[in-house]
Amino acid sequence: MTTVATSIACWTWATLLLTSVPDPGDDRPSIDFVRDVAPIFERHCLSCHSPDNRKGGINLTTSEDLIDLAYLDRDDPDASDLLTLVTPEAEGERPRMPIKGDPLTPDQVDTLRRWITEGADWPKGLVLSPDDDSIWWSFRPIAPVAPPNPPAIPEAWRTHPIDRFLFARLAEEGLTPSPPADRRTLIRRATFDLLGLPPTPEEVQAFLDDDAPDAFERLIDRLLASPHYGERWGRHWLDVVRFGESNGYERNVLINNVWPFRDAVIRSFNDDVPFNRLVLEHLAGDVIGPGDPNREIGTAFLVCGPYDDVGNQDPVQAAQIRANALDDMIRATSESFLGLTIGCARCHDHKFDPILQRDYYAFSSAVAGVHHGGRVVATEEQRRLDAERRAPLIAERDHLNAEIASLREAIRSRAEASAAEIEASWTRPTVSRTGTEERFEPVEARFVRLIIEGLDTNPDQPVGCRLEEFEVWTAGEAPRNVALAANGGQADGPSRVAEDFADAYSADLTIDGRFGSRWISGGTTLTIRLADTRTIDRVWFSSDKAGAAAGLGEATFVSEYRIEISSDGDSWVEVANSRDRLPVNEAHRQKRLFDREATTDDLAQLASLARQRDEANAALAAIEPLPNWWVGSFRQPDEPAYLLIGGDPQRRGDPVSASSLSALSGLESSFSLPLDAPEADRRLALARWIVAEDNPLTPRVLANRLWHYHFGTGIVDTPSDFGVMGGRPTHPELLDWLALRLLDEGWRLKPLHRLIMTSQAYQQSSAYRPEAASLDGDSRLLWRYPARRLSGEEVRDATLQIAGALDPTMGGPGFRLYRYIQDNVATYVPLDDPGPETYRRAVYHQNARAMRVDVLTDFDCPDPASAAPRRDATTTPLQALTLLNHRFTLDMASALADRLRREGGDDPAAQVDLAFALAFSRVPEEAERSSSLVLIDRHGLDAFCRALLNTNEFIYID
Repeated sequence: MTTVATSIACWTWATLLLTSVPDPGDDRPSIDFVRDVAPIFERHCLSCHSPDNRKGGINLTTSEDLIDLAYLDRDDPDASDLLTLVTPEAEGERPRMPIKGDPLTPDQVDTLRRWITEGADWPKGLVLSPDDDSIWWSFRPIAPVAPPNPPAIPEAWRTHPIDRFLFARLAEEGLTPSPPADRRTLIRRATFDLLGLPPTPEEVQAFLDDDAPDAFERLIDRLLASPHYGERWGRHWLDVVRFGESNGYERNVLINNVWPFRDAVIRSFNDDVPFNRLVLEHLAGDVIGPGDPNREIGTAFLVCGPYDDVGNQDPVQAAQIRANALDDMIRATSESFLGLTIGCARCHDHKFDPILQRDYYAFSSAVAGVHHGGRVVATEEQRRLDAERRAPLIAERDHLNAEIASLREAIRSRAEASAAEIEASWTRPTVSRTGTEERFEPVEARFVRLIIEGLDTNPDQPVGCRLEEFEVWTAGEAPRNVALAANGGQADGPSRVAEDFADAYSADLTIDGRFGSRWISGGTTLTIRLADTRTIDRVWFSSDKAGAAAGLGEATFVSEYRIEISSDGDSWVEVANSRDRLPVNEAHRQKRLFDREATTDDLAQLASLARQRDEANAALAAIEPLPNWWVGSFRQPDEPAYLLIGGDPQRRGDPVSASSLSALSGLESSFSLPLDAPEADRRLALARWIVAEDNPLTPRVLANRLWHYHFGTGIVDTPSDFGVMGGRPTHPELLDWLALRLLDEGWRLKPLHRLIMTSQAYQQSSAYRPEAASLDGDSRLLWRYPARRLSGEEVRDATLQIAGALDPTMGGPGFRLYRYIQDNVATYVPLDDPGPETYRRAVYHQNARAMRVDVLTDFDCPDPASAAPRRDATTTPLQALTLLNHRFTLDMASALADRLRREGGDDPAAQVDLAFALAFSRVPEEAERSSSLVLIDRHGLDAFCRALLNTNEFIYID
């Protein structure tokens, strides 16, 4: 259909063409747009400048934008912006326009120049389409491909489709595969790979004795059926989705109710839940499975990343914090499932990938109703039973509260009648935060105490008072503050305690002679013991002498009190109180009037009603609460999502609705919702699009992740970045073949595990071959199995298992290898001597962000402050020092020695053989046995076990 703009454009081009004249000195044929120019645009430009992308606001499928935006100058072609963008400013530099692939050649640039000079003809009605080669590989549809049949392939490699793909690529590079690994190596490799634990000596021997052709296949099936499989592979996924159990940022407090998500992930892997269902649960579990806790827990994925929970009253900063929280969800979603760095488009169109800034805010719209926090997750039956148990108690409590309120109101009404008389006795100024003095007749005292009866923010709450100084002055001509610590005074009073910082809010702060630091009371009494009995006649105290805390809001200070003295600390006499002072506010006034008017019968009746109410509340509290899990809360956004100019929440552009990526808008599964679409519909639509079978990204990314964890490096070596700045696939056809197999298997992972592990490539030796390494040093082409070091979790778990100390308990709240100290911020102190309560698998450790744990951190367990789609494997002195000297290693060496004595008997040779079988899945060579016996004889069995735990063979997999 021809639009008015298109007609005008075509008329303009026709005018240019009629008025242009080729250079008579140039004998080359005139430029033909279809033959010469269109291929340049289609191959190099349209992947970014098409209707679905329009980077820079330019669409080059038609001529309109070139004309409208004046990118052409027929009279001076070299001044045309089009040429300026594609021509390097100097030799050796890239052009200003980041063209995918190689820059345009000088001949191509000259072709564009001549085309402009000759009139820039663009045939009427011609619309260009991107060349397939110009579409980035990961955005192309998954291509059905048959495994190749390369010549000279060994018979053993001919039967397995994966081997045929790999051998063909090896042959291209002049490489040959390695021979098969021995069976001891193979069972150790497979067991660590699927379970993260070493095989037992009995399992090794059973595999060696099984000479059936399908022995290895049955071994894989047994391992996949083990509950330890979910613990191992669930840990991989928790890395990818940045699962952590503290909120990070400056407070970094623990989140104690997010562990059910970890258990759900482990359970899903063990049950081989289809991955497309897992994605739906992660993004919309509450929508697809309301009332099913096993599905609702999935939405913890959205909120298990770091988030800033420090309340900010500045609306600009609050908006920025909210934008950052949504950004974490967007990045986690796009990188985990799609392998795309959509987060890079927060401030502008993606510099390299065909992702618009509008795409980023379409994802933001999809999660705009998600908020961090916990909520009840329970079945309908659980909710019904809970309501039935609570209803009568709630009714009774409400009835008692109503009676109490009615009686109190009657007393208050009587008090108002005599208020003028009562108020006449309030002759002194109100209590002051900056300083309050009480004078009384001189009296001898050894002890002085302040009894707090009310706080300025709550007349009925005396606990939690903040007090900075309390002074006791002697009578006479030379008064002296005898409460001062420097003068022998001692202060005692229950304090708010921060673990390991018991003196942080100590009562001692009230007699240190300094202002600013405060005692925060944990009770109602501050007692001052003087150095000896003195005659005193006044006290003075302050909560905020400098007035610096006037804006603290929730800070609480003394408002009602009495002062008592004692000579022996047992018998007390009241010398002053606040009852004749003006009340600090209306709430205190009402309390004063009430206390003066209430009769003995009134108070007795109120006490009886309060006791019955407390009994009802206690019965309610005794009912086990419904589970409350950290799965986020969801509510309809108050307004649409807006494109934020430069990513700034204060600079709004156009509203943006939830939709799929524009670069994949040609998919049948693509969606675009109305701006006011229900919150749940947005997340569900996004999830369904992510796992739609025509979406080429998700199955490729998932198949690559499995390959990555089996071989140490994926077919694409950047498992969460399939964009231009990520890695290129070493075997693109194999990756597509695996992705289609994944779809054929209904998104189930266990069949793909079997497929990969039954290949000859997986079962080959890891032996080093210099000639092959010179061509492929990292074995990306898999001419050998890539040896690897155990992860931090595997080092710890394997140590516990061979020592016979591993606690196999699955699930539930995690254990801690640190001491947790929480005040306004959290502190994590690693345990020097972890006990048996920590001997569970490391996946159950309560992983906090920005927290160091010796063995795990030293061996590169990542900080969950961000996703870890691939782990580092460093070599540092700390690793050796930790394995040699840490209390954990010493304890495990001792436990292993006990096991060797218990199961190997008193014969040192038998103990050595058992130790090698446990740690290395093999028998020792004679020289190894002899050296071990000498070590045991000279230094003892514990020293031998300690040495065993420090060997490379123990922490490396061949």
